[in-house]
Amino acid sequence: SSDPAPKGQRIPKTGRETDDRSFQGRREREREREREREEREREMASTAAAVPFWRAAGMTYITYSNICASLVRGCLKEPYRSEAAAREKVHFAVSKWANGKPEKSCE
Repeated sequence: SSDPAPKGQRIPKTGRETDDRSFQGRREREREREREREEREREMASTAAAVPFWRAAGMTYITYSNICASLVRGCLKEPYRSEAAAREKVHFAVSKWANGKPEKSCE
């Protein structure tokens, strides 16, 4: 007989499988793993090169953050809205400096 071993069994001398279907299945699994690896690499590459949408829109993160905070404050119910609006107010004074010391303002 020309077939040294029944299908699915290993030939003792070489260790090769006589069933071609198991070899094809193994090749298909290897191809599937390769496709998954390539997909992960594409996802990582697109994520790494991605620009934040606020930067793509031409604004700074501070501007974006202020817009978001304003929207959140606008969605609050009373009395929380008025409390948040009160915290939003900023008080500051402007003074000119000369020779490392602040000048007295005329105001």
